Amino acid sequence: MSKAAPAGRERQFLGHPIGLTVLFLTEMWEMFSFFGMRALLVYYMTKRLDITQEYASLIYGAYAAMVYFTPVLGGLIADRWLGKRRAVVVGGATMALGHFMMASEPLFYPALVTIALGNGLFLPCLASQIEGLYREGDVRSKSAYNIYYVGVNLGAFLAPLVCGFLGEAYGWHWGFAAAGVGMLVSLVIYVAGLRHLPAEPARLAQVRETRSPMSHAARRQLFFLMGVAAIVVVFRGAYEQVGNTIALWADVGVDRQVTTAWSLPMAWFQALDPLVVFAATPLLVARWSRLAKRGVDTPSLYKMAFGAAVVGASYLALAGVATWTEARGVHAHWAWLVGWFVLMTLGELYILPVGLGLFGRMAPEGLRATCIAIWFFAGFFGNLLAGALGTLWSKLPHGAFFLVIGGVAGGSAALLLMLGVRVGRDQMRDNPAHATMASP
Repeated sequence: MSKAAPAGRERQFLGHPIGLTVLFLTEMWEMFSFFGMRALLVYYMTKRLDITQEYASLIYGAYAAMVYFTPVLGGLIADRWLGKRRAVVVGGATMALGHFMMASEPLFYPALVTIALGNGLFLPCLASQIEGLYREGDVRSKSAYNIYYVGVNLGAFLAPLVCGFLGEAYGWHWGFAAAGVGMLVSLVIYVAGLRHLPAEPARLAQVRETRSPMSHAARRQLFFLMGVAAIVVVFRGAYEQVGNTIALWADVGVDRQVTTAWSLPMAWFQALDPLVVFAATPLLVARWSRLAKRGVDTPSLYKMAFGAAVVGASYLALAGVATWTEARGVHAHWAWLVGWFVLMTLGELYILPVGLGLFGRMAPEGLRATCIAIWFFAGFFGNLLAGALGTLWSKLPHGAFFLVIGGVAGGSAALLLMLGVRVGRDQMRDNPAHATMASP
């Protein structure tokens, strides 16, 4: 891996290498396109294409799963042959094409496949460049992944407000076209900022390094990460209901009327998750930093277990609200859904950015894009599970459905806690990769 420039000579923005800003903005606009399309997808299938709810949930789950499956192949291709930079450019261009194809109804299924394939090259190769921006031991790298995660959520926040509004007010195709424009902006930012990103080693040298036998410690790290990814699959089965059954409940189970003349657009609720990320991330990072200075380092797995438990509790609360309103034949006030998003997102911040940083730091040298891809690969099986769970939406009362989802999230919390206990608190602290993630 190439060495970052000395801290005194590098160009910086807000105390971090300017390359992090390039990656931040590139990912922000890519997420704008992804979440803009996702905010419309279920509504488009059920309202425009007349697809049944159960089938639409399966399609949504299969598409979201492929978005997380293709990065495994894309990460391998980038690590061994194509290189991260070329992979991002090729992947971004392919995704932009897919988003514009969504504007044509006959190209609906080919468009989903095109976006998923482009994402396979783009997603792991962008995040895997973060580590190369910092010298070994640079304390700033501890918060880099959280800052990057804010970029992810900034795009996710803007997407439903823009693409969702255009889709609902002027036609679904306008929303999809706006998502395509966002992907093009992402690609332009990345190409313009290439000079600020870490240089890549020659392909042949990197391939030889990747194919050399891994040490015993590296194999243990890899198996550990695979175990964490397997548990995150269970968590994502609950978390990924946000764009699926939660979106459906916002349509049929929530009173969105604000005034007599105006009601909240359904897609706007999808902006609440990233909005809470903006507000809460600086507070959490500051708190973890203060605790670290006092010598209080909470292991990453314990943080992740806590986050999954909070998400589970949010679904249990929603189950109570849905059961109460169904029994009385009324709709839930929109404030209940807002409150759910706040609680759920607070839990999310303890598991998803922490997990991403854990994988980025523990990745064996020469396999960083591949290991980042393994993290996203958990989303493949997680979204398949979420799609399968989503089929229960039409078979169970809504309160009972949310109770099941809360149980799934709670189960993942228990598994993460058990793994943390098994690995051992002292061992996690002694491992440099673990220790740095204890207070991101």
